[in-house]
Amino acid sequence: MLKGRLGLETARIPQSDRHGLLWLDRGRLFVENGTLRFVTAGSEEMPAGEYAIPYQMISAILLGPGTSVTHDALRILSRHGTGLVAVADGGVRLYASMPANPDRSARARSQAEAWADREVRRLDVIRRMYAWRFGEILPSSDVEVLRGVEGARMRETYALLAQQYGVEWHGRCYDRSAPDQDDVPNRAINHAATAMYALAAVAVAVTGTLPQLGFVHEDSGHAFALDIADLYRASITIPVAFAAAAAAARNETQLERAVRHGIAARCRKDRVIESMIDRIKELFDADDAGRHT
Repeated sequence: MLKGRLGLETARIPQSDRHGLLWLDRGRLFVENGTLRFVTAGSEEMPAGEYAIPYQMISAILLGPGTSVTHDALRILSRHGTGLVAVADGGVRLYASMPANPDRSARARSQAEAWADREVRRLDVIRRMYAWRFGEILPSSDVEVLRGVEGARMRETYALLAQQYGVEWHGRCYDRSAPDQDDVPNRAINHAATAMYALAAVAVAVTGTLPQLGFVHEDSGHAFALDIADLYRASITIPVAFAAAAAAARNETQLERAVRHGIAARCRKDRVIESMIDRIKELFDADDAGRHT
């Protein structure tokens, strides 16, 4: 068999024509005769066996636990602009990523332009993210007022969900100098928020956006990933955290493990990373080919 048969090794398909993400775990990713292959011992998502990977037709590969990758695989993925992201089971930790290298810079430039326009476009992005979170467009145009509304809405959300899951709740608190001293529900929220941030960091890496340029969050070097993670705070982060806290209170499970497994299950069931990618694309109104929609 000739290397690069049918010209596949040199052909390059634009990112705009590719399809989503591919999850791989418990196996070996390598190149054979110009074809990217994956041999796996099997998992819930993929039966044991050997697979040819259509690397030119996907945006990124997410490598889970128990996976090894050869240098030649890294070379061919990099050459064709296919992202490679090393994650924990279910994507709840981000360990490393190889940029997807979009064909054009339109999305990153659109993000930077929106971020730099403090008077109009940055505020538009902030209001849009709050509208997604709360199901309505908040009337104020003042960022501090919007943050105040967010705080009030989230306090209500915490109280309602705590009642729903039967969790004793005394309010949100977090001591960064002593995180283990927080009560069980607050520790569960911290673990869930960390896991959701990892999912958002994957989405940011895959879309080629700039993690430092956040809109609601500003100081962190991963501010934009925090913005994206917060879009799912009421729908996923807190419910999973409180469900785990309730189970831990009954001595049914170890808290952090329960939270991570809960987030991972929701990630796969609800295609959370794919949803985050779609939200990012909606925010900056540009596709991978550099066209504005």
